[in-house]
Amino acid sequence: MEAVTRLSQHDAADLIASAAAGDEYAFRRIIAAHHDDMRRVCRAISGDHTLAEEATQAAWVIAWKKLDKVKGPDHLRPWLVAVAVNEAKKLMSKRRRRAEIEVATAGDASAMPGGGDPAAAIDLVDLWAAVRRMEPDDRALLTMRYGVGFNSSELAVATGKTPAAIRQRLKRLVDRLREDLSDG
Repeated sequence: MEAVTRLSQHDAADLIASAAAGDEYAFRRIIAAHHDDMRRVCRAISGDHTLAEEATQAAWVIAWKKLDKVKGPDHLRPWLVAVAVNEAKKLMSKRRRRAEIEVATAGDASAMPGGGDPAAAIDLVDLWAAVRRMEPDDRALLTMRYGVGFNSSELAVATGKTPAAIRQRLKRLVDRLREDLSDG
Protein backbone atom coordinates (compact mmCIF):
# COMPACT_ATOMS: atom_id res chain seq x y z
CA MET A 1 0.00 0.00 0.00
CA GLU A 2 2.86 2.36 0.75
CA ALA A 3 3.73 2.73 -2.95
CA VAL A 4 0.51 4.62 -3.61
CA THR A 5 -0.07 6.21 -0.20
CA ARG A 6 3.36 7.89 -0.23
CA LEU A 7 2.38 9.71 -3.39
CA SER A 8 0.59 13.03 -3.31
CA GLN A 9 -3.08 13.00 -4.23
CA HIS A 10 -2.15 14.49 -7.61
CA ASP A 11 0.55 11.88 -8.29
CA ALA A 12 -1.78 9.07 -7.18
CA ALA A 13 -4.49 10.40 -9.50
CA ASP A 14 -1.95 10.44 -12.34
CA LEU A 15 -0.91 6.85 -11.53
CA ILE A 16 -4.54 5.69 -11.63
CA ALA A 17 -5.18 7.58 -14.88
CA SER A 18 -2.05 6.08 -16.45
CA ALA A 19 -3.02 2.57 -15.40
CA ALA A 20 -6.58 3.10 -16.65
CA ALA A 21 -5.12 4.21 -19.98
CA GLY A 22 -3.21 0.93 -20.27
CA ASP A 23 0.13 1.70 -18.63
CA GLU A 24 1.18 -1.71 -17.32
CA TYR A 25 3.94 -0.28 -15.14
CA ALA A 26 1.47 2.00 -13.37
CA PHE A 27 -0.93 -0.91 -12.93
CA ARG A 28 1.86 -3.07 -11.47
CA ARG A 29 2.52 -0.33 -8.93
CA ILE A 30 -1.13 -0.38 -7.92
CA ILE A 31 -1.03 -4.17 -7.64
CA ALA A 32 2.09 -4.00 -5.47
CA ALA A 33 0.38 -1.53 -3.18
CA HIS A 34 -2.94 -3.36 -2.75
CA HIS A 35 -2.65 -7.06 -3.58
CA ASP A 36 -1.84 -8.26 -0.07
CA ASP A 37 -4.74 -6.34 1.50
CA MET A 38 -7.19 -7.67 -1.06
CA ARG A 39 -5.98 -11.24 -0.59
CA ARG A 40 -6.07 -10.89 3.20
CA VAL A 41 -9.71 -9.75 3.15
CA CYS A 42 -10.67 -12.54 0.76
CA ARG A 43 -8.92 -15.07 3.00
CA ALA A 44 -10.83 -13.80 6.03
CA ILE A 45 -14.13 -14.07 4.17
CA SER A 46 -13.56 -17.47 2.60
CA GLY A 47 -11.29 -19.21 5.09
CA ASP A 48 -9.49 -20.70 2.10
CA HIS A 49 -6.10 -19.58 0.79
CA THR A 50 -6.66 -20.92 -2.73
CA LEU A 51 -10.10 -19.35 -3.08
CA ALA A 52 -8.71 -16.06 -1.74
CA GLU A 53 -5.95 -16.05 -4.33
CA GLU A 54 -8.42 -16.91 -7.12
CA ALA A 55 -10.77 -14.13 -6.01
CA THR A 56 -7.92 -11.63 -5.84
CA GLN A 57 -6.71 -12.55 -9.31
CA ALA A 58 -10.26 -12.26 -10.68
CA ALA A 59 -10.55 -8.86 -9.00
CA TRP A 60 -7.40 -7.64 -10.75
CA VAL A 61 -8.86 -8.58 -14.13
CA ILE A 62 -11.94 -6.52 -13.32
CA ALA A 63 -9.79 -3.68 -11.99
CA TRP A 64 -7.74 -3.60 -15.19
CA LYS A 65 -10.92 -3.25 -17.24
CA LYS A 66 -12.74 -0.79 -14.97
CA LEU A 67 -10.04 1.27 -13.31
CA ASP A 68 -11.33 4.36 -15.09
CA LYS A 69 -14.48 4.12 -12.91
CA VAL A 70 -12.56 4.94 -9.71
CA LYS A 71 -13.65 8.39 -8.56
CA GLY A 72 -10.30 9.39 -7.08
CA PRO A 73 -7.18 8.18 -5.30
CA ASP A 74 -8.97 8.02 -1.95
CA HIS A 75 -11.55 5.66 -3.48
CA LEU A 76 -9.05 3.27 -5.06
CA ARG A 77 -8.31 1.01 -2.08
CA PRO A 78 -11.95 0.62 -0.93
CA TRP A 79 -13.03 -0.01 -4.50
CA LEU A 80 -10.36 -2.66 -5.08
CA VAL A 81 -11.18 -4.45 -1.83
CA ALA A 82 -14.92 -4.32 -2.61
CA VAL A 83 -14.27 -5.89 -6.02
CA ALA A 84 -12.18 -8.62 -4.37
CA VAL A 85 -14.85 -9.24 -1.73
CA ASN A 86 -17.50 -9.61 -4.43
CA GLU A 87 -15.32 -12.06 -6.33
CA ALA A 88 -14.69 -14.10 -3.16
CA LYS A 89 -18.43 -14.24 -2.47
CA LYS A 90 -19.12 -15.34 -6.05
CA LEU A 91 -16.52 -18.10 -5.86
CA MET A 92 -17.84 -19.28 -2.49
CA SER A 93 -21.38 -19.34 -3.85
CA LYS A 94 -20.28 -21.30 -6.92
CA ARG A 95 -18.49 -23.83 -4.71
CA ARG A 96 -21.56 -24.19 -2.52
CA ARG A 97 -23.86 -24.68 -5.53
CA ARG A 98 -21.43 -27.17 -7.06
CA ALA A 99 -21.35 -29.14 -3.79
CA GLU A 100 -25.15 -29.16 -3.61
CA ILE A 101 -25.39 -30.36 -7.20
CA GLU A 102 -22.83 -33.10 -6.57
CA VAL A 103 -24.76 -34.22 -3.49
CA ALA A 104 -28.04 -34.22 -5.36
CA THR A 105 -26.73 -36.08 -8.38
CA ALA A 106 -25.01 -38.62 -6.16
CA GLY A 107 -28.29 -39.16 -4.34
CA ASP A 108 -26.57 -39.03 -0.96
CA ALA A 109 -28.99 -37.02 1.20
CA SER A 110 -26.86 -37.50 4.31
CA ALA A 111 -24.03 -35.47 2.78
CA MET A 112 -26.01 -32.23 2.55
CA PRO A 113 -23.85 -29.24 3.49
CA GLY A 114 -24.37 -28.39 7.13
CA GLY A 115 -26.11 -31.70 7.82
CA GLY A 116 -29.33 -30.31 6.36
CA ASP A 117 -32.86 -31.53 6.79
CA PRO A 118 -33.24 -34.96 5.14
CA ALA A 119 -36.58 -33.86 3.67
CA ALA A 120 -34.81 -30.99 1.90
CA ALA A 121 -32.26 -33.46 0.57
CA ILE A 122 -35.05 -35.64 -0.78
CA ASP A 123 -36.59 -32.60 -2.46
CA LEU A 124 -33.22 -31.79 -4.00
CA VAL A 125 -32.82 -35.34 -5.27
CA ASP A 126 -36.35 -35.18 -6.71
CA LEU A 127 -35.50 -31.88 -8.39
CA TRP A 128 -32.38 -33.26 -10.04
CA ALA A 129 -34.22 -36.40 -11.09
CA ALA A 130 -36.76 -34.15 -12.83
CA VAL A 131 -33.96 -32.15 -14.43
CA ARG A 132 -32.32 -35.36 -15.70
CA ARG A 133 -35.57 -36.26 -17.46
CA MET A 134 -35.33 -33.08 -19.53
CA GLU A 135 -33.66 -32.72 -22.90
CA PRO A 136 -29.88 -32.16 -22.75
CA ASP A 137 -30.16 -28.59 -24.08
CA ASP A 138 -32.72 -27.77 -21.38
CA ARG A 139 -30.52 -29.33 -18.69
CA ALA A 140 -27.54 -27.38 -19.95
CA LEU A 141 -29.48 -24.11 -19.90
CA LEU A 142 -30.75 -24.71 -16.36
CA THR A 143 -27.31 -25.74 -15.15
CA MET A 144 -25.62 -22.72 -16.72
CA ARG A 145 -28.21 -20.43 -15.09
CA TYR A 146 -28.69 -21.97 -11.66
CA GLY A 147 -25.64 -24.18 -11.26
CA VAL A 148 -23.02 -21.81 -12.62
CA GLY A 149 -24.83 -18.50 -12.21
CA PHE A 150 -24.89 -17.18 -15.76
CA ASN A 151 -27.20 -14.22 -16.29
CA SER A 152 -29.45 -13.93 -19.34
CA SER A 153 -26.83 -11.93 -21.27
CA GLU A 154 -24.17 -14.59 -20.68
CA LEU A 155 -26.65 -17.29 -21.62
CA ALA A 156 -27.51 -15.39 -24.79
CA VAL A 157 -23.84 -15.37 -25.77
CA ALA A 158 -23.51 -19.07 -24.94
CA THR A 159 -26.64 -20.12 -26.86
CA GLY A 160 -26.90 -17.58 -29.66
CA LYS A 161 -30.39 -16.53 -28.51
CA THR A 162 -31.55 -13.13 -27.30
CA PRO A 163 -31.64 -12.41 -23.56
CA ALA A 164 -35.43 -12.03 -23.76
CA ALA A 165 -35.76 -15.43 -25.45
CA ILE A 166 -33.53 -16.98 -22.78
CA ARG A 167 -35.61 -15.51 -19.94
CA GLN A 168 -38.79 -16.79 -21.56
CA ARG A 169 -37.33 -20.26 -22.08
CA LEU A 170 -36.05 -20.39 -18.50
CA LYS A 171 -39.48 -19.40 -17.19
CA ARG A 172 -41.09 -22.23 -19.19
CA LEU A 173 -38.49 -24.72 -17.96
CA VAL A 174 -38.93 -23.68 -14.33
CA ASP A 175 -42.73 -23.85 -14.70
CA ARG A 176 -42.39 -27.34 -16.20
CA LEU A 177 -40.15 -28.41 -13.31
CA ARG A 178 -42.65 -27.07 -10.77
CA GLU A 179 -45.44 -28.95 -12.50
CA ASP A 180 -43.36 -32.14 -12.66
CA LEU A 181 -42.47 -31.89 -8.97
CA SER A 182 -46.03 -31.15 -7.86
CA ASP A 183 -47.27 -34.27 -9.73
CA GLY A 184 -44.83 -36.46 -7.78
